[in-house]
Amino acid sequence: MRNLCYQKRLEQCGQQMQAAGLDVLLLTKPSNMFYLTGDGRLCAFAMITQDGKVALGVPSTDVEDVTALAHFDHIVGFEDEVGMIHSIAHYFEHFGLQTGTVGVEYTFLTQSMMGMLTHPHAKPEGIVVKDCTHILSKMRMVKEPEELDRIRAAAKVADVGMQAAVEAATVGVTESQVAAAAEYAMRHAGAEGIWRTYVASGPRTSIAHGLPTNRQLQSGDLVMIDLHPIVNNYSADICRTVCVGQPTAEQQSAYDLYLQAQQATIAKIKAGVGMVELEQTIHGVLKDAGHGEHVFGPPIHGLGIDFEEAPLPPGHAFFHGEKAPPPLPANVVLAVGNCGLYTGPWGVRVEDTCVVGADGPETLTHYPRKLERA
Repeated sequence: MRNLCYQKRLEQCGQQMQAAGLDVLLLTKPSNMFYLTGDGRLCAFAMITQDGKVALGVPSTDVEDVTALAHFDHIVGFEDEVGMIHSIAHYFEHFGLQTGTVGVEYTFLTQSMMGMLTHPHAKPEGIVVKDCTHILSKMRMVKEPEELDRIRAAAKVADVGMQAAVEAATVGVTESQVAAAAEYAMRHAGAEGIWRTYVASGPRTSIAHGLPTNRQLQSGDLVMIDLHPIVNNYSADICRTVCVGQPTAEQQSAYDLYLQAQQATIAKIKAGVGMVELEQTIHGVLKDAGHGEHVFGPPIHGLGIDFEEAPLPPGHAFFHGEKAPPPLPANVVLAVGNCGLYTGPWGVRVEDTCVVGADGPETLTHYPRKLERA
């Protein structure tokens, strides 16, 4: 059953490759390799042909592990980077590809990695290189039922982590300790991995993405907590802002406004809606209330194997080397509330994981949206 799933994806990938004029893909991004083969790890590669053949190259220490997990036709182990280059060259020869076009992931590769994959000892002279980022992004955007189940499971773990973080957010505790409480709880609840955990307090809540520090929480601080657990290789995204003590009237008013903007945006989620409309909704509510100078960055992004992936609003898509998304089909998963309202002295933000339904949204993260701690 699992192999049939990957075979179907590979057939779809082949159709996308043909339309884009690509003869073969050379993938190194773990999430893309996982999506097409069932295994994705660093220091490895997957070569995918237009007719759906899969050749993997992994460190020799990992061959047995990958063999048990992955869907593939050929696998080779290598000892070092030189061995990796020779493995790539071997597969080009094996598939009879001395001319044509290879797709590589421009947005993932560093300049040195690109140089290695396109080294004369790896790539035949007659093979030209083209970006294939958009092919995998397009394929991964609409989630299959099993993928949605995994994201729902991750969302439940995110709620558990948020409860632990909020309970830990007391006077004298450090931001790092709040993050530790969340991550410990999420691991115990089933997370096998965690994308970056953000915890910012006091004036640091005006940072768009505040990594935790050893700053101790003080009475009256706002604390912004943003969690991204990974369960069965799929992610969820939740952010809450809480107050250590009693919020001021100004803080409560700003929080209520942001929550209103976020919920108004979620209410518009359904098949056929555009990312620009959703972005303009959340920003519009904030700007109409006089906070146009306090808004920063894209408030929405896609979610799946990666905690931030397509679809992205057009500006953010351009920054990440992606294409502007079409109107959203059903079963796309979004994180709504990615960037907050930043006043200067402090900021507020609320973020939830939502599924685009045929007629409306399904919100997967449910931890209470309250500024005051229970």
